[in-house]
Amino acid sequence: MGASSLPWKIIIFSMFYSLCAAHQRYKGLYPSAFRVKRGAAPLVNPVFQKSVSDVNLLFEILLDGPQLEDEDGQFLVWDRELASLRKTHKLEVICENIIPKTVPEVRRLIFALAQGNGVLRREDFERTVLTLVYTANKIAQANTAHQKDVWAECFINLYKAIKHDLTLR
Repeated sequence: MGASSLPWKIIIFSMFYSLCAAHQRYKGLYPSAFRVKRGAAPLVNPVFQKSVSDVNLLFEILLDGPQLEDEDGQFLVWDRELASLRKTHKLEVICENIIPKTVPEVRRLIFALAQGNGVLRREDFERTVLTLVYTANKIAQANTAHQKDVWAECFINLYKAIKHDLTLR
């Protein structure tokens, strides 16, 4: 191990450091995607959309008007045929365990999205859109004008983040 191996060590260390930093950025957007909750499906970092048919299925499920959160915090698809699909179970895991459900969690996501540079990864984009759908649902369910305003602000900021990401593509 002479002095000639030192530059290689520095290059390898800097590559490793940049990879770790990138992983932390992505892990920071949706940290619950990397944690398996007790009783949840053993899916770590699940992704729903992997093909055009998956996108069409997601559109069909959202068009059906799923209940994103019932009194038990469960995701519910009304159509029995759609609900029985294996892919729908993956969407259920994402909606119940990964997307943020409270105003502080959504605001943390919005802040993290604003800090990021570059295009979102597919799974982060998908989860951000699902969070946008969730916030729209919360606006409709809000009981007071204040709750509606808070969720509407979150909706608008998520929309801006998605729009910004789309302009980078």
